[in-house]
Formats: sequence, structure tokens, C-alpha cells
Amino acid sequence: MPAKPVLIAVDGRSGSGKTTLAVELAALLRVHRTVTLFHLEDIYPGWHGLSGGQRRYLETVLRPLAAGQAARWTAWDWTKDDDGAARTTESADVVILEGVGAAHAAARGLLDAVVWLQAPSADRRSRALSRDGSTYEPFWDMWAAQEEAWLAGDDVAAAADIVVESGPAGSAAPEQVLLALASLPALEHALAPERAAREGIRLVAERVDAYPDAEAAYRRLYAGAVRSVWLDSSNVHEAADRNRISIMADDGGSFGQWAEHRNGITLVNRHNTTERIGGGFFRWLDSAWAHRPITAAGDVPGGFALGWLGYLGYELKRETGGKDTGALAPDSLPRGAHGNAPDAALVFAGRAVLLDHVRRCTWLLALARPSHPEEAAEWIAGTAAVIGTLPSASGPPPEPARRPASLIFQSRDSREAYLAKIREAQAEISEGNTYEACLTTQLHATAAEPLDPLETYLALRRRNPAPFASLLRFGTLTVASTSPERFLSMAADGALRAEPIKGTRRRLADPDADAAVVRELAGSAKDRAENIMIVDLLRNDLSHFAVPGSLQVSRLCAIESYATVHQMVSTIDAQLLPGAVRAEAVAAAFPAGSMTGAPKISTMDILDRLETGPRGVYSGAVGYFSLDGAADLSVVIRTLVMDGNWLSLGVGGAITADSVPDDEWDEVRAKAYGVLSALGAVFPD
Repeated sequence: MPAKPVLIAVDGRSGSGKTTLAVELAALLRVHRTVTLFHLEDIYPGWHGLSGGQRRYLETVLRPLAAGQAARWTAWDWTKDDDGAARTTESADVVILEGVGAAHAAARGLLDAVVWLQAPSADRRSRALSRDGSTYEPFWDMWAAQEEAWLAGDDVAAAADIVVESGPAGSAAPEQVLLALASLPALEHALAPERAAREGIRLVAERVDAYPDAEAAYRRLYAGAVRSVWLDSSNVHEAADRNRISIMADDGGSFGQWAEHRNGITLVNRHNTTERIGGGFFRWLDSAWAHRPITAAGDVPGGFALGWLGYLGYELKRETGGKDTGALAPDSLPRGAHGNAPDAALVFAGRAVLLDHVRRCTWLLALARPSHPEEAAEWIAGTAAVIGTLPSASGPPPEPARRPASLIFQSRDSREAYLAKIREAQAEISEGNTYEACLTTQLHATAAEPLDPLETYLALRRRNPAPFASLLRFGTLTVASTSPERFLSMAADGALRAEPIKGTRRRLADPDADAAVVRELAGSAKDRAENIMIVDLLRNDLSHFAVPGSLQVSRLCAIESYATVHQMVSTIDAQLLPGAVRAEAVAAAFPAGSMTGAPKISTMDILDRLETGPRGVYSGAVGYFSLDGAADLSVVIRTLVMDGNWLSLGVGGAITADSVPDDEWDEVRAKAYGVLSALGAVFPD
């Protein structure tokens, strides 16, 4: 049987730049393989013939080519307005099919990839008429009406694998489209040479002997970016590996990208090109992460070698044994409470600023192409110059952040309703359906006007310094976290670490009373039981991808103190199996057991029923996936999620058979206190 070629359709309305892109894309692909190019305008039966041309194309061109055979078809003679000569389009390694309708609904099942170009109507008309002149002008409206009639029932753009925003000057750079095509899982092997071409990329790292105030650095370098990430080890006085570095980055530069995942579709955006990749998030993550041979610079602390930074929302549990709860949100809650943020959102940082809190210096990291090394060099030089002008972290503290205007929070659950859910969870425990259930609720507020995301985060940061604090900005969506809890770290050499928190007490102003709180927490049999159950759960999660015998609990039920709370924390270490798929190892532990309970799968089902709505970003993970295979992720707790003037705060606690409902409600209030007090707000009655 003849070999089937790779079939790529380039579609879009007239004048969107399809022909130019297809011709240039074919030239790039011919470097490594044979390529055939077919133009649908050669087969349309006249100016009224869009639908007829689509049928002819499907039957006489696409189906034979999909079978690996030459396509024999009849061209249209536009001069005579009738059928013209018989023609043949030979099969090849790759066939590019270009024209309006190349990816219509009946054709898509035969195609390997669909590229859709879109541009403003005025630009398209100007471009088409400048190309075809007076020949086309009398028929523009007629043809445009046929396009609209077809697309009214066939949303090709929504089904396309890649969407290109084409400006007045023409289509996107074909190199960007080729890179996007090579990133599609369906073409991963067919376009292997194009994927391999990225292997010449190297990491450039330069140390700057200045240690700027982190707030000042973010304001100057990233506050104006539409999308940016600040992984902020703001608890720098605590000497621990998790407080060693802070990272600031955005999606700027030629390497910059951003991705979001919703309901089984990952959209990856590069400049004006968007890839649409179907399938699970963790499958996409495996393809996108750690497939470039980048090694972290030896002197740079933390093992970060650029890569993807952002969050994974709790609803990704649908891929790891949990159910899809996206449709369970009660209609009585405002939109923001429904968890309508993407299931995951990340930026790809091709350059970043890293603050070294131990050596008190700054590292500038950038990716460089062999053909254009000047881009990295220019960014490093410019950023180093800016950092040299910033106030030092050793100097006087910055002015206090402006506290947001007074906010009034409401709770998804009243006190009575939450206590009733606690009793229901305990009934499930008594029935043997779970041992421990991490029950949560959400607080939400609507500000009189949109809050300033940075000022809001800075208010939280000053009130609650934490090793895994973070500010994530994705357009209008902001995640402002003061999390103290590590979900999972994975070193480039495969060292794994999880540090679950179970057991929380609010700090007291009187030192003696506060010390008594620490002693009470350390001796609490209930809290130790909660913590140890989660330790066992995480040992099981890590064991799926760990070298046998490497699992160890290096710290059990230790007490850590923060600005507003004391916490009971344990540490589990292991070694990743050689050759293990790192994204799958993350998925095996997701979501964090400290946010579900044990056993994980059945307990998540119970929580879905009790909580009556999705958690969204809350209870997920924030952090990075480095190009050298390392990752470091925190648990999304003590975290505000903001969209415009809408805010939500998730809070909860672990329920066991020994739980006292009133005490559990007090623990929820204690966990919310640090965030609410920073905002000048109080827990709702």
C-alpha cells in the first residue's frame, strides 16, 4: 500500500495570506523532504463555486492523496468560465493544501494538521484586490457571502490545530508556523528534523554583583507585562533550600510563549500564532517540558534553566483519577466563584531574572540561538544596566504597600452549613469510605473597582512572607499566593521531595502564649494523625516512579512558624526511576494529598459531592518546569485569585474521625486570617 503523505491544510478567508504562507512553508519543509503544494483556487468551478469546489477537492484531490495515490483532477478555466485541462498532483512526503475550504468539515478527518489564518476584513480585501486587481473586485462581495454562509455552520478556526493572526503586512513568519507544526503531537515524528533544529539553543547565564530590592526589580522590569510570573521566596530570613532563590520572568523575546489548558485543549501562543493541541494536559506537558538538551549553569543556584512557569489548577484531577466537576458550580454564585480560570496557565520564559538570597547577587538567564546570539547578549546587557540603578535589598525598606480598599467577603458556606458538611465527612469515615477528608470552602468578594494586582500582592507579601509566595499575571487573571507548602520538587538528577503540611494554629501576640500554642500543636495526637496519614499517601504517590528502596521520611511532624500561623510539616524524599517520564511522575502525585485526604481517589469523589463546586486554581500547584528536567511546585493555599474586581480565597482543613466541628471551623478562620488581615478585611459572619 502506498505511503500516506502528511497532509497539512492552510485555510482562511480570502486575502488572509494563505498563499504566501503556504509557498514559504513549503520551501522550508523541502529542506528535509519532498513537498507538493495544491491551490484550491485551481479547482473552484467559478465565482459561485465555493461549495462545489470543496466537493471536487474532497473527492478528486484529498481522498486519493490520503491513500498515498496521485490525485487526478480537472482544473477550472477562469477565462472560459468552464472546466479546463486535466491535471495531476503527485503524492509526496508532505502535501500542503491551500485555499478557502481546504479544511472544511468533511475534509478534516483526512488531514494531519489544519492551519487557519485570520485577519481584519479591510486588510483582507485590500490584500486580495492588490493581488488580483480588477479581476476579483466585481466578485468580492459574492465570494465573501459564500464564505460567511459556509463558516456559519463550520467553525474551522475553532477546530484548527494552529491559528495565525495575520496583520496588514501579510501572514505570520513561516518559521513560527513551522515550529508550531513541529510541536503538534501528531506531527512529532514526521517533523523530527525541525524539532531537532532547536537543539543548538544554549543557556547563557551572567552574574550581576548587585542585590536589588525584589519589589523594586519587579516594578521596573515586569509590572507592565501582560503576562508575568514572580516566584517569590519572600521568607528569606529562614535558611533553607526553598528560600534560596526568587525568579521573575515573562513571555517576552523571540522564545516567549504562553499556554493555557481548558477542558482537554491546550492553546500555545507564540507571538501571533496559536497552536491548539487536543488531549490531556500532562500529555502536552511531557511534550513541551525537558525535551531540549539544556543544562543549568553550574554556578546558578536552584537548578533553574528557564522553561515553563505558572499554575496547575485542582480541576486537572480529572486526568489523575478524579472526576470533572466543572459543571457543578451553583448558579447562585458569581462567575468568578465557578473556577472559570483556565485549568492550567503557564508562560515559557526564554529569559529571566533570578535573585540569589544567599550570595546576595542577581543572575540573568537567557536562551540564545547560534544564528542570533545578539538577542540574549543585548537583553542581558540592558537588564544588568537597569538592575544597577535599583535600590539595594540591604538598604532602607520600601514604602509600605498601599492596602486595597475595604473589602467585604462572603462565604460559599455558612458556619452551620460547613459544620454540617464536617459531620457528613465524618459519617463517610465511619462507613469506611475515607480516613481523612480535606474539606474546603471559598470566600469571595467584589471590589467597588478593579484592584491593582501588584499592590494587592505586595500587601499580602508584607503581612505573610513565605518560601513559596508568588504573583502570577495572565491578562486580567491574577494569582497572588503566600503559600508555605511545597507540593513536589524534582531535581535534574531525579531527586524528589514532597513537604506536606497538616496541622495549623494561629499565632498569638504574647510570646509565652505563642510558645504554648507551639507546644500544644507539637503534642496534638489528632494533628499528628492527620499529618502521618498524608505522609503515607505521598509515599504511595511517589513510589510509582521512585527507585525501590529510595523512599524515606527525612522529617516527620516538625513545627514551622510563619508570620500568622504555626504549621506541622513533614518531608518525604525519593529518587526518580531512570528513564521515567517526568510529567507522569508529577501527575501521579497530583493533586497534593494534603488537599484531598486519604485514600485519594475515593476521597476526592466525596469532596466533590460535599463542596458542590470546583476549586479552580485553589488546591492546585504553582511553580516551574525547567528545561533541564527540574521542577519545583508549591501547593496553592493562602492564595487570592483575582479577575478584575472579583476575588476568591479558598480555605479548608482535614477532617478525621476525631475532629471537633467547632475547632475545624476555627482552623479555617485561622488560615484565612493572614490573607484577610492584609486586605483590611475580616472573616464573614
